This record gives sequence, structure tokens and C-alpha cells, in this order.
Amino acid sequence: MTGRKDKTNFYLNIAETVSEQCTCLRRHYGAVIVKNDEVISTGYVGAPRGRANCCDLGFCIREKLNIPRGERYELCRSVHAEANAIISASRDKMIDSTIYLVGKEVKDNSYIQNANSCSMCKRMIINAGIKDVIIRIDENQFKTINVSDWIENDESVDGTFGY
Repeated sequence: MTGRKDKTNFYLNIAETVSEQCTCLRRHYGAVIVKNDEVISTGYVGAPRGRANCCDLGFCIREKLNIPRGERYELCRSVHAEANAIISASRDKMIDSTIYLVGKEVKDNSYIQNANSCSMCKRMIINAGIKDVIIRIDENQFKTINVSDWIENDESVDGTFGY
């Protein structure tokens, strides 16, 4: 056998490549939704179609206001990678699928520590019928989250901020 990557890292590599299209000045995320070894859709962080991106404006309002990661996303110009991937797919194809997610810091290109979906994206993933979320930790390691855990352990009931 050649140096072929396992399927999980293969799809994470696609998500990482997709993240290179991000227009956020803080963090680049890429997402890929896969079902039965078929890529259903992809998404990356960027402003809604027709609106200026932060990279075009030259500033991030959340950065200017020193808003911590995982909080006050209503101030962000961008649509998250998970949301863009979900928007681009039909729900029947997403039922029992897996979403692969990779996040990198813009300032040093390192993988985002303790990366996770924000509370709004978690709700979208749940409603889309996605079964598992796989998030890259480093080049070869990843964590798998069963979406049913987000349903059973609802952080919105506790008022938990950030991630």
C-alpha cells in the first residue's frame, strides 16, 4: 500500500483546503459534509454574497471590540463554514452524514486549540440531521463528536458562553 491517508484525514484535508478561501481576518475554517463517501457540500467563513468581506474592509469589528472567541457572533460579518456548507446541501442528503471541520489561526497558521462549532452552528447541525462532527486537532489527530451529545448536553440551558 502507498502512503495513502485514511478517509478521515482525507476529508479533513479537503476541509483544510476549503478554509484557504476564508475572508476572515482572525480565523479560517473550512467544512465538508460527507455521506457514504460522497462529498455533499463544502463551506468556508465569509461575508454573505454581495457584502464586503473583512479582508476587503481591512478590519474585524469583533477584533476592534476585543470580543472573545465564541461570543457575540451577531456582530460578525461572516457566515460560518458549517452554516455555508449546510446552506449548500439538501437536508435529505445530510441526514446521518458527517461534517469535517478544520480551523486555523490567521496570525500564525496554527490549528485552533479546542476548536468546536459555535452554539448557532450546533443548532444548525442538529436540525440538518448530521450525525457526527469531526474536528482536526493537528495534522494527524482529530476528535469526533456525536451530535446526539449536543442534544443531550444542551449548553444553552446552562447559559454557557464561548467554547
